[in-house]
Amino acid sequence: MTSLSIQIRDRVTGFHRSYWRPSTVTFRRWALASVVVNAGITVTGAGVRVSKSGLGCPTWPKCTPDSFIPAQHDSHSPFNMAIEFGNRLITFLVLAVGVACLVAAMRLIRTGGARGRRDLVLLAALQPIGVLAQALWGGLVVRTMLNPFTVSVHFLLSIAMIWAAYAMFARAGEGDEPPRPLVHRHIRTLGFVLVAAVGALLVAGVVVTGTGPHSGDAAASRFDFDIRDVTQLHADIVWIVVGLTFALLFALHLTDSPTRARRAVLVLFAVELAQGVIGYTQYFLAIPAGLVLLHVLGSTLVWIFALRVVFAMRSRDPVPAGSEPLEPATPLP
Repeated sequence: MTSLSIQIRDRVTGFHRSYWRPSTVTFRRWALASVVVNAGITVTGAGVRVSKSGLGCPTWPKCTPDSFIPAQHDSHSPFNMAIEFGNRLITFLVLAVGVACLVAAMRLIRTGGARGRRDLVLLAALQPIGVLAQALWGGLVVRTMLNPFTVSVHFLLSIAMIWAAYAMFARAGEGDEPPRPLVHRHIRTLGFVLVAAVGALLVAGVVVTGTGPHSGDAAASRFDFDIRDVTQLHADIVWIVVGLTFALLFALHLTDSPTRARRAVLVLFAVELAQGVIGYTQYFLAIPAGLVLLHVLGSTLVWIFALRVVFAMRSRDPVPAGSEPLEPATPLP
């Protein structure tokens, strides 16, 4: 056997062992992959909308009445069909990663690699279940001709899946001990309020999207709101989120909280400022498609980094010798 053959055999064998007997490190990589693919399909979904390809495949589950794949159709161009069908294909990637996370979590628990983290199986199971729910809801989006309500829920379901994926990623990197806070109870509460505000910001964002341009297709309906009013509401919530983030950062520095918590909030604050620049720029430039994609990516990153803040303010590692927990923590996944 040649040296190259031995290297290939060792790599294949190593991958096989790491998958079927995963460590917390390899499982965490799967969880991170789930975060990435869920964020990715959220952005590509926005690409479908801004390219006017929302009804590129006018039927579901088939792309056209007679074919599961793009075929000649009088009312839609091949470009629009390719964009919409490509986004449908990415769903299978998200599903594959989700199933891999579930299998890895089950194997990890079974082999004793995470005795106190059986919640990983639940969080991993939410991935394939969420993909199936998204696929069915996507069919409803097509059948309702891109009704803004169904489109909005489609996006928010992706946001919920990102939450489950990130919770799985964060939990995989923790120990098996009960959760304990690393910051004062009131500061931790402020962190939860911040995450809730970011959630409200995302809801306001989909209302603005469902009211303004870039509906996904000329036949799509719109929310019957005044675009100036919903845009102003969205901007107001942005300033609330930024203010809460600054307040949390100030409180963490004032109380000399752990570095990882302060760093998490500082990164979130920087992402929020960048997202604000993109948001105001797209508004004054009449919402160009390219900036809309960047804005959706920014929204997704703000959500992910807001979740990171909450998990950075707790620990499940053993309590260091000579120290006491600040107070009992509220159990989280």
